[in-house]
Amino acid sequence: VQLVESGGGMVKPGESLRLACAASGFTFGNYDMSWVRQAPRRGPEWVAAIGAGGGRTYYPDPMKGRFAITRDNAKNSLYLQMTSPKEEDTATYFCARVTNWTAGQTDYWGQGTQVTVSS
Repeated sequence: VQLVESGGGMVKPGESLRLACAASGFTFGNYDMSWVRQAPRRGPEWVAAIGAGGGRTYYPDPMKGRFAITRDNAKNSLYLQMTSPKEEDTATYFCARVTNWTAGQTDYWGQGTQVTVSS
């Protein structure tokens, strides 16, 4: 299993950013997927999740209306569109394979991509 994130960088508050994750080594379309982030001195935090077929999504309240998770199973790719990011969204963002949606459990993560939101 390999998950490779890209698209991170430094943006100003309100500037949009799109993250991508390329998956390989497993049947991508069979798995729910998620984005998880971790900021310095904080634990991992779910950002968004999407069902295997793309038909269901989940966002914690702070991300609703600002982040959008999508996937392209034909391209084995996962995406996160960040609109109106805030400085508190600064973190390393990881693509993760979901093993238990209800419990929020994941098994494989990518190496992460850094997102810095600063004016």
